[in-house]
Amino acid sequence: MKVNYYEILGVERSASDEEIRDRFRKLARENHPDRYRGADKADAERKFQTLTEAVNVLTNPAKRKQHDSEISGGGKGSADFAQVAKAYLAKGVKAFKENDPRGAYENFDMAVKHNPQDAKAFHYLALSAARIPAYARQSVQAIESALQREPMNPLFLKDAGLICRQAGLVAKAERYLEEALKWDASNVEVQMALAELRQTKEAKGGFSIFGKR
Repeated sequence: MKVNYYEILGVERSASDEEIRDRFRKLARENHPDRYRGADKADAERKFQTLTEAVNVLTNPAKRKQHDSEISGGGKGSADFAQVAKAYLAKGVKAFKENDPRGAYENFDMAVKHNPQDAKAFHYLALSAARIPAYARQSVQAIESALQREPMNPLFLKDAGLICRQAGLVAKAERYLEEALKWDASNVEVQMALAELRQTKEAKGGFSIFGKR
């Protein structure tokens, strides 16, 4: 089911830009995550982000026209965060394959905000962040988030090792690579990376995590 941004904001399809912005400002004040005092703040952040997406789409003529076309004939929609996350994930994968790491990162970041249980989205977020020199910390955080959700995934463990090595976190890198071998002992790439890591612990630089798998 398509997300209906008019429903999310609670406005008519004929609403003017000014009416849409006024409604957004009211909802933003009521739903801002900083004001949330419940247990699941991540859910509040996702809802607030969806409100932001809604106003950005509906106050952009081209995006609004496309949105109107998407929801036409489909009846009323609802804010399905999982479906929104899938859409962002697909956009991120496309950008990633097109060698657009920043575009990929932005879309994967939106995907995990809408579905924080998606380990694959966190993995992609980590890989795209690793391609951006200034995002080493974000890359490590993302791959560890992926592992929190799938701690026995050998691919995640391998990439966690390579990402941590790239970020200069040698001890963590070695630990993750060793763990990866426990689950995939015959993986030559992990064996070689671990051997090289042990030989060059004091050296600068890192491994590429984008080689052939």
